[in-house]
Amino acid sequence: MSMIEHTTTPPPRATGTPGATPSSTADTRGPARRAVLVRAVAAVVGLAVAAGVILAAQQPGTGLSPQGAVTLMVFVLAVWFWIFTAIDDTYIALGAATVLVLTGTMDTASLFSTLGEETIWLLLAAFVIAAGVRASGLANRGAAFIITGATTPRQLAHLTTLALVVTTFAVPSTSGRAALALPVFLALRHALMGRKALIKALAILFPSVILLSAVGSFLGAGAHLITSQILETATGESFDFATWLLLGLPLALVASHICAEIVLRMFTSVADRAERLTISARDLEEHSATPVTGPLTVAESRAALLLGAVVVLWCTEPLHGLDPALVALIGALIAASPSYGSVELAKGLKSVPWSLLLFMAATLALGNALVSTGAAQWLASGALEPIRSLGAAAAPLFVVLVVLLSTFAHLVIQSRSARSAVLIPIVIALSPAVGVDPVAAAFASTAAAGFCHTLTSSAKPVAMFAAVDGIETYTPKDLLRLSSLLAPVNVVLVLLFSFLIWPHLGLPLFP
Repeated sequence: MSMIEHTTTPPPRATGTPGATPSSTADTRGPARRAVLVRAVAAVVGLAVAAGVILAAQQPGTGLSPQGAVTLMVFVLAVWFWIFTAIDDTYIALGAATVLVLTGTMDTASLFSTLGEETIWLLLAAFVIAAGVRASGLANRGAAFIITGATTPRQLAHLTTLALVVTTFAVPSTSGRAALALPVFLALRHALMGRKALIKALAILFPSVILLSAVGSFLGAGAHLITSQILETATGESFDFATWLLLGLPLALVASHICAEIVLRMFTSVADRAERLTISARDLEEHSATPVTGPLTVAESRAALLLGAVVVLWCTEPLHGLDPALVALIGALIAASPSYGSVELAKGLKSVPWSLLLFMAATLALGNALVSTGAAQWLASGALEPIRSLGAAAAPLFVVLVVLLSTFAHLVIQSRSARSAVLIPIVIALSPAVGVDPVAAAFASTAAAGFCHTLTSSAKPVAMFAAVDGIETYTPKDLLRLSSLLAPVNVVLVLLFSFLIWPHLGLPLFP
């Protein structure tokens, strides 16, 4: 796999240097002053909200314990820092969890025990397995095998979409899948030289499908594991790999292929789509770091066998009783074994996003505190008052609001895992009061949160494909055009699955 480096050049500062005209200086200072003003207003609003929460929680008869009030205060401040500051998300989450321990709201063991949760170990081992798959070259060969069957732009778009959906089971993060897919896109770009509209459409399609298809796998995003763990703490129920696959994969396939069609129609003309294609495996191989033709190598065969065995064992957990984290750990040991594996354990562990794991552990601690101290329940009961008065309409309206809020939350909270850490405890606490199953509501919220396409800063895959090899592939205006249609489509799809499809698959909204 080739290594892609991204560099950015900051705009020159507006100073009093010779040659700088008054108008250019004003043009630069204006946005800077507005940015400072926005941050100042945001700071005042955020602190005012935090103060209001504290004062409201301290009123007699509120039903909120002192521990709950402290937890709610820390929660609100953490959300404010996530939204309005450039401080690293993991730093904020760890800081918030530390404050809860120092104030006596949460004991030290509860904080550090989250690092030992099986979901953390599951993700860690899955990253090592993914490193082995990448090192073997299996992913590039599989993508080439699928893509070279295309003879028209529409076939290419949908076959690419299918290949990207499959990678959901090989790499346990959207940014990791984007890094895996980027060399394939580069090879396609060279093979399609001269087809600018189609290349632009593919550049948008790759990250869009990567984000929408993540819901197809339990390991598709760290947010899924956070949702499951908070659910288990609050209700005693959680998701396993097979259940998530049954519920999420149909949505992933439908949403991804609809997205492919939208991208094609929005960024290519009728003439572009009518022109025939001829993409051979050798065309891709010329610009790929690993061979994509000929018989499978020993490393590729072993990687395919290992990945298939691990996925099957995850899906058949009720039959053999092996914990998914243990299965992943065994798979990681095999992937890094000297005689069988294709990657050294040290290199595999270097590929693990440790910041993500620490972030998950800290947000799990924060979410558990919201539930255990009653803070989430108190916040939910206050927010429910306007909805309760609607009677029978309260439950469906609540589901619609959850899906809408989860879809557009990426505009204020960029981290997918942070959005789940913020939304899921509240959704779980709100659901029973309006007659909605908390597991179904949490799954709908997490599925809707997979939409984060509006800005280049909304998700790492979108940023990675925005400028490849120093060449701009799409503009912020292109993303806004796509989101204006894709966002409502995504909302409708999640609602259709919530009300019509998932109840028939064992996840009813109204128990």
